[in-house]
Amino acid sequence: MKIKTAVALLLFPLAIISCRKEEKKTVESPAKLPADSVRTAKVEDKIDYSNFNIYSIAVISSAQKDARADVFISVSDIYKDPNPIQEDIFKKQKSIPSDQLQYLELDPKHRKKMLDGLHLTENDSLYLYNYQFNKLQKMPLHKLKAVAYLDGYSLDSEEVDPSSYMVGFQVAAQQNNDVSEKYYNAIAYFGNKNPFIEGKMQAIAWKKTGSDISKKYFTDSKLKPGNTFQAQYENLKYYLQDYLEDEVVIERKLVVINDQNEKIFEKTITTAGMDAELSPLNGIDTDGANPTQWTGSLFKGKPPVSFGFIAHYFGCSSITFLDKKEKPIVINCDNRH
Repeated sequence: MKIKTAVALLLFPLAIISCRKEEKKTVESPAKLPADSVRTAKVEDKIDYSNFNIYSIAVISSAQKDARADVFISVSDIYKDPNPIQEDIFKKQKSIPSDQLQYLELDPKHRKKMLDGLHLTENDSLYLYNYQFNKLQKMPLHKLKAVAYLDGYSLDSEEVDPSSYMVGFQVAAQQNNDVSEKYYNAIAYFGNKNPFIEGKMQAIAWKKTGSDISKKYFTDSKLKPGNTFQAQYENLKYYLQDYLEDEVVIERKLVVINDQNEKIFEKTITTAGMDAELSPLNGIDTDGANPTQWTGSLFKGKPPVSFGFIAHYFGCSSITFLDKKEKPIVINCDNRH
């Protein structure tokens, strides 16, 4: 049976598709959430980072004009059970209309199996944080549907199986298509404590700087040096160096300096061996409406972070701590081939 309806899947916050570079959007002030959906972050909360996972948010809709959209968080990168969906669906799929196969709600048995696989209970919550607008939303898991959406690569398949689906939690259903703008710069966590520090993230505002900075903070490279940029966050200074091959930027190096003029962090940013490209720089390659690089304090008990330098076509982005002792945190995004 052929599934004909097209589904558009947008992954946020860090996957930047090339066609978005030319978009111009007006940044709006965040709308206030209901009081019972917002919780003030408490620094004293201790978060267990030994089995810590964060997720991107997807907006799923048909490709038709004015179609309604669902907001969904896939956990398939972490939850690897080979049979995450009730098996009888696949035994009788030839008798089920194709549009009904695109979305399934898990039965209680498979919902419980997914929660167990994620080491969660019905008493846990979803913490969804938009760091651009500083909006934290808390939603009890027992109020969220456990669902499965057919992934984009399986839409035209004659038959589907459990691996054809993304499984996870439905955050909202039948929303206006512009709901996706709320999730460009947002991440999600499931657990019993809020791990996010609120109000301490900002877009990195790059400005070009002189060659003296390049000579002072960046070592020689086999590649040709290009432009040098700088930015500021609280007591930290950020320097970024372009490196060229055939006059094209193929690599960047980031250096972070504290107020004692000490180099506390450095990193080479490259897409070598990846299906990705370097992201446009805020204020240099963009008009400011779609900020890409971010920095600040995001997780309780952790050093400041920076991210948004690489745009992935496939695979997921990660958040880098400004401390070499800390491993990056991958944002699970179910961006499958």
